[in-house]
Amino acid sequence: MATPGPAPSADAADSPDASGASADQQRLVRWIADTGDNHGHPFVLVDKQAASLRVYRADGSLAGATTVLLGRTRGDLTQPGVGERTQTGHLLPEDLTTPAGRFESAPGRNRVGEDVVWVDHAAALAIHRLRPGASQAERLRRLASVTPEDNRASAGCMVVPVSFYLKVVQPLLGQQDGVVYILPERGMGEGTQWADNLSPTHLPAVALK
Repeated sequence: MATPGPAPSADAADSPDASGASADQQRLVRWIADTGDNHGHPFVLVDKQAASLRVYRADGSLAGATTVLLGRTRGDLTQPGVGERTQTGHLLPEDLTTPAGRFESAPGRNRVGEDVVWVDHAAALAIHRLRPGASQAERLRRLASVTPEDNRASAGCMVVPVSFYLKVVQPLLGQQDGVVYILPERGMGEGTQWADNLSPTHLPAVALK
């Protein structure tokens, strides 16, 4: 396990988000800076409304941002047994969500030996690169689309372009533990579970075992 670095400063939290971060992402970065909730680890913000994924260094500076493919089914919860059904290839439609919450990530490998960033190992939820195969061209088109609705194309994992994974995700989150914040479908506005003090811990925190 890597030694935690410094907590993000307020200045670091404000500066990188002038370019492309949603209002919810900016608010959450400020909250992380104020509370030190990342505990000195690099962290990721996933905005499902914008279909965007932003990676931050431990000090709160932005390492990179990209569009991301998300679960085909809208929803913020992890279905019981989804990890086992993923292994057997018998996923249900309600399994195909990208759940919201605060997750402690760790580098690892999937069952075929591909390096991934595990977000919730028990639920088979990870950040991984776009894979070759019959759906690759269609998924590339969806990643390039300006419409977030097109990005609902995965079984729940967060899928990023290969170059982004190799240049940004792997050097930071592929070498040490991190924290991944996935915003709810409705964002962090009034009436959502994250509205009170902007605290992600109002949704279940998931730690890798």
